[in-house]
Amino acid sequence: MIEQNQQSAIEMGVVETGVVTMTTAAAEKVHELLKQENDPTLGLRIFVAGGGCSGLQYGMTLDEEQDGDTVVSMNNVRVFIDDMSLGYINGSEVDYVDSLMGAGFTVNNPNAVSSCGCGHSFKTADGGGEARSCGCGH
Repeated sequence: MIEQNQQSAIEMGVVETGVVTMTTAAAEKVHELLKQENDPTLGLRIFVAGGGCSGLQYGMTLDEEQDGDTVVSMNNVRVFIDDMSLGYINGSEVDYVDSLMGAGFTVNNPNAVSSCGCGHSFKTADGGGEARSCGCGH
């Protein structure tokens, strides 16, 4: 059932799961980065850490699966999310944007009640984290 939903979502340019959604552009970019590393044990780790001007900030890195991770496979990309981060980003959409202003991953998070202009830090209704400068100038 999940594969059928993923197939129709892929055709629409989005890869969906119950945990996170990843646009086709994001999945293609992650696949490109993983191919450069040439290590089949790696996947994309998405995490949340304290910091940033809104209290919490997103992070992404290529990493191996760790004990306790939620593992989501999308478009031949494995995504790893630790338990603490999962509560903050559940239902989020990961996108990759390449524009005149720059290129990079963005997270569209329905759990965020406010975010910084840079798009890298956010605050949830439950609070969490302590606001600090993220260096974006906002």
